[in-house]
Amino acid sequence: MRCPACLLSASLLACSLAEAKSAHPDSLDDGWKVGDAKALGWSTARFDEAERKIADGTWKGTTSLVVAHHGKLVYEGYFNGGSRDQLNDTRSLTKTITAMLVGAAIDRKLIPDGKAQVWPYFKDRPRPLHPDKRKQTISLEDLLTMSSLLECNDENQFSSGNEERMYVSEDWIGFVLDLPIKGFPPWESKPADSPYGRAFSYCTAGSFLLGAVVEKATHQRLDKFSAEVLETPLGINKVKWNFAPDGTAMGGGGTRFRSRDLAKLGELLRNEGQWNGKSVLARDWVRSMLSVHAQARDDADYGYQIWRFSFPHKGKQQPAWAMSGNGGNYVFIVPELELVSVITSKAYNQRFAHPQSQKIFSDIVLKALP
Repeated sequence: MRCPACLLSASLLACSLAEAKSAHPDSLDDGWKVGDAKALGWSTARFDEAERKIADGTWKGTTSLVVAHHGKLVYEGYFNGGSRDQLNDTRSLTKTITAMLVGAAIDRKLIPDGKAQVWPYFKDRPRPLHPDKRKQTISLEDLLTMSSLLECNDENQFSSGNEERMYVSEDWIGFVLDLPIKGFPPWESKPADSPYGRAFSYCTAGSFLLGAVVEKATHQRLDKFSAEVLETPLGINKVKWNFAPDGTAMGGGGTRFRSRDLAKLGELLRNEGQWNGKSVLARDWVRSMLSVHAQARDDADYGYQIWRFSFPHKGKQQPAWAMSGNGGNYVFIVPELELVSVITSKAYNQRFAHPQSQKIFSDIVLKALP
């Protein structure tokens, strides 16, 4: 006779497995084509393994796994309370969308190009607290690549530009413009001595300022512009944006999307700006986004508001672009393999979150690939 605790444990595991809804994607009226993973040669046993490990708590907090290959959804699973209709809080993952919107504004000739200087868009603002001629030279590309000269580092609690300091101020735009120019202590590389000539420093405030530039250039709120140039063309009809106290849309992250819609954004980048045969973003801009412009860490490079990692695959290191956010949230994009994978997770501020989601991508998605 089995003990009550064992029966309870088995029951909870069964319930958790039952949460893995829609492992075989349904064909919906949302623009996605779907494919049968098994018939297409995928090792579906890998997906079964992922479901078991999420259900038994080996992998914690994962709420969805969606995979697209050759432009078709081949796997779609939801866990831990996640669902197809859930608007996922993916935090900084949506910084990449701000870079897309910069490109859309350039394509419409509302912004000259990525080299355009930032300060002229805010010439109506009061004189900054730390005036410096070098601020006048800061370009959109400096913000896109997290390599401006502003003293801003979210990974340093003592940084003047740490995002937590911005959130408790009323004027977020003024907060960024007022930041001092950063110094370079002996243990940090100056831009001239850094790979690609850029000294990377992760700065959410800079991403927010990018969105504010787009608002200035387009004369409309970022969420409205995004609905016009991205969401409507992709058939995305449910989104939740966040806003600064003055009403400026938060281009630094936190915009909420459903998992299938996140996969659309990844597919748009994978397919050089095309969605179902229509051009949504300029191909040259997408190519610029998915080009290495800075070395972020020893194990990661950076494009335009998007990371580049490498994973072992078939005896070599496979580069993969990644929209990434706190909690282990990812949209992985591998153009060479025509692959897009969404992993959403609510393991916020947990040290295991990012390694866990990267392991799911590496050990499940890449190893299941035909």
